[in-house]
Amino acid sequence: QLQLVESGGGLVQPGGSLTLSCEATGFSLDYYAIGWFRQVPGKEREEVSCLSSSQGTTTYADSVKGRFTLSRDNAKNTVYLQMNNLNPTDTGVYYCAAPHYSSCPRTIRDVEYWGQGTQVTVSS
Repeated sequence: QLQLVESGGGLVQPGGSLTLSCEATGFSLDYYAIGWFRQVPGKEREEVSCLSSSQGTTTYADSVKGRFTLSRDNAKNTVYLQMNNLNPTDTGVYYCAAPHYSSCPRTIRDVEYWGQGTQVTVSS
């Protein structure tokens, strides 16, 4: 069974932090890329960050670079998105996403598997 299970969303004050997790079941992150997308109503889903362990590459969107950190727990086949210094523009539904190949997806068309989504709301 191929599945991505997300958790960690919630409500946070501006300047606060949240950590999202995504557990991958049915494929190994040693060989397949995994990333995070977020969606704001009225906009297309956009990539936030991605890890390709096989290529040794981690990428971040310009809007989150320096504030978000993607990491991996090898034993748990799980990735985390540590989000610091959150601001209201970070509000959205965050989706774990995997293309089922080694390169990071660039668009939603590259994604084969999606997590269920987790809501992140940054508000005072």
